[in-house]
Amino acid sequence: MTPVELSRTVLCAVRRAVDDGELSVVVPPQAVVTVPGPGGCGDYATNIALQLARPAGQPPQRVAEVLRPYLLGAAGVSDVVVTGPGFLNISLQAAQGSVALVSEILRSRSRSRSESRSQGRSGVGYGYVDRPTGQVVQLHAPHEVRAVVVMDVVARVLRSQGALVRTSCVARPEREWTEVLGVEVDAYGTPDAPAPLEVNVRPVPAAPADPVSLGRDAGRWALLHPAAHDRPRITSEYLSQREGNPLFRVRYAHARTRALSRNAADLGFDAHPGVVQDVRALEIALADHPRILAATATQHAPDRLARHLLAVADAVTPFLPTVLPRGEEKPSAAHRARLALAEAAGTVLAGGLSLLGIDAPDHL
Repeated sequence: MTPVELSRTVLCAVRRAVDDGELSVVVPPQAVVTVPGPGGCGDYATNIALQLARPAGQPPQRVAEVLRPYLLGAAGVSDVVVTGPGFLNISLQAAQGSVALVSEILRSRSRSRSESRSQGRSGVGYGYVDRPTGQVVQLHAPHEVRAVVVMDVVARVLRSQGALVRTSCVARPEREWTEVLGVEVDAYGTPDAPAPLEVNVRPVPAAPADPVSLGRDAGRWALLHPAAHDRPRITSEYLSQREGNPLFRVRYAHARTRALSRNAADLGFDAHPGVVQDVRALEIALADHPRILAATATQHAPDRLARHLLAVADAVTPFLPTVLPRGEEKPSAAHRARLALAEAAGTVLAGGLSLLGIDAPDHL
């Protein structure tokens, strides 16, 4: 069961509770499902009881206790625990969560490739919204390199979440910003009619340093990885191929997953999702990807996505040496399951880097 499927399960539980007269509320359009926070437990958690408490006229813990038996009766759910002010912590049956998660990520990769080939555009990736939401966003940036790059990425992520986005800059972007850093702006200038545009993308400027000298990938990472309120460090360290460079760690982890797929093909086996032991941190990071994309879009904060990709890379890298058979070992179901998990991580890394406008090389 993926986070999206579990969200539907939570809404189904709410609907059943309403139908049975246990709750008197309007069923919300969505239920947020995340990894458990401090003090939580299980595989996933939801704050749906806190969301419904006021309209239900009941304390959040009471709403959570009402919903708990409905969730316990759902297919794939093994346990539900109420913690804190009313969080529902959900444990999935063995293998249900991880196998479904990896399967969903790999399916999204196939869909994305298929749509890219058939329609000549980016497909629907893991964590993307598959249809327009009706949200319309106007982004307007000052004539400053970091602001324009941040706006470019925020627009990409918003579009992945179903929004219609238009970008503009108060003046024409410098030629090297578009040619070297690859930014795209729909319009420039500040029209007086029908209404003047207000700047709504304003991170701490990069000046006096010039990220263009680092090239597209390193220059973008240097501008995007720090939070908007932090001044970026524009240094050549982002060009180095060593562990201390976070951009290298992310791209290296992706390249390693691609190499494993090639090596597995040479050995005559491919990926097939299955149970993999002792990889909980990696599974949590992958499951959290849709939430991170949504938060990045809502908060206009591409640094959240950059930090998340680094967390995925750091979680998957120690796991990668276990994927292929060793010595005289023959490929088994366990190797296929490990390869599927590695490919899922690579898919998330590639998709995230693409949204940041950074290349995800197959060889590094």
